[in-house]
Amino acid sequence: MPVALTAPLHRAAPPQPPRKRWTRAECDTLDATGLWDFKHLELIDGELIDKMGKKRPHVEAAARMLRRLMKMFDEELVYPEAPIHVAPEDTPSSEPEPDVIVLKPEFVGYRAEQPKPGELDLVVEVADTTLTFDLTVKAALYARAGIVEYWVLDLNSRRLIVHREPETGADRTGVYRSIAAYNENERVAPLAAPDRSLLVRDVLI
Repeated sequence: MPVALTAPLHRAAPPQPPRKRWTRAECDTLDATGLWDFKHLELIDGELIDKMGKKRPHVEAAARMLRRLMKMFDEELVYPEAPIHVAPEDTPSSEPEPDVIVLKPEFVGYRAEQPKPGELDLVVEVADTTLTFDLTVKAALYARAGIVEYWVLDLNSRRLIVHREPETGADRTGVYRSIAAYNENERVAPLAAPDRSLLVRDVLI
């Protein structure tokens, strides 16, 4: 006969192995040796995120978003999976590679380094398995950088989540004061192209 428990059993959490926090300088040094392949890794808050294994819906939606934005903006301003700079205090430990970025027109052309936050009109991430990460860690990173508009295409819920009005608090926490979700039947116009709108379902599959 089972015994009723008056209090839950608590077990000590197993010890976690030490984790190495990386810097951009360390990654650049290793990349130069050719010993590691960094093409499919993204550095976020000192951690290397594996970008391999994107599922077909993610790949297709990112391609659709890229094509749509190229029609809404000058195609020379729109780049897929391009690394960008973030806030100076985050730059040593983070080098994100959004699925799509849109440059401001005055910054088009040859570049010797990654775009800075003030050179970007729009940053887009496509999310299926990464939704929570994109809405928390990356949103905070982009808000601290002052990126004026950040979109997350939520494939599972078939919606586009638009972040605007970035703000950094006294504790260096980055937040977007305006966050709105648009369903697949709604249209969204970027701040930088208010006369051109995107129908959300056109970038979904």
